[in-house]
Amino acid sequence: MNMITMKRVLARSLTDTSTIRSSSLSFLRFFSSTSTTVADVDVPPSTVVAKLVTPSFLQPRVVLYDGVCHLCHRGVKLVIRADKDRKIKFCCVQSKAAEPYLRASGLEREDVLRRFLFIEGLDAFSQGSTAALRVLSYLPLPYSALSCLWVIPTPIRDAVYDYIAKNRYEWFGKAEDCLVLQEKELLERFIDRDEMMNRDS
Repeated sequence: MNMITMKRVLARSLTDTSTIRSSSLSFLRFFSSTSTTVADVDVPPSTVVAKLVTPSFLQPRVVLYDGVCHLCHRGVKLVIRADKDRKIKFCCVQSKAAEPYLRASGLEREDVLRRFLFIEGLDAFSQGSTAALRVLSYLPLPYSALSCLWVIPTPIRDAVYDYIAKNRYEWFGKAEDCLVLQEKELLERFIDRDEMMNRDS
């Protein structure tokens, strides 16, 4: 290889390196300004791509539930007590704060009243028994061990869930307003807390 050819190869290499570096920087700037970071989302590697594009106004790991259901409220309190690392957040489906999460999942409030919704990120959400197991998987032992119930076929799990959900008001009761308002020490874990406090004042 003569000297002229070597110079051409070197120049082309430097140009390609500069292009790659510029593209990488543009890529990082785009995601840093429009999305959450991977560190903010505790998910398996196979779902990291879906989490990278989560809009910044949507928080990860949010449970949307029926805020007037006594059974649902008990479940929320149980998760709050167990979730020492505060990974899970909550939102009453009856609140306005729930609307962007409903749009992101393509669901209506009536859908969530039938089966509660757990949104881990954009295009990463689940309902019913599957959502319950996903929530448990984020909790410490012994709660996370219950996620082994994945082995039960989904139709069976959901049939049990739907039966309880259908009768929950009759068995456990129903409130007139979001029950968390009666226990304000829990409010810091709710993304709709300001809305609820303003409504209560």
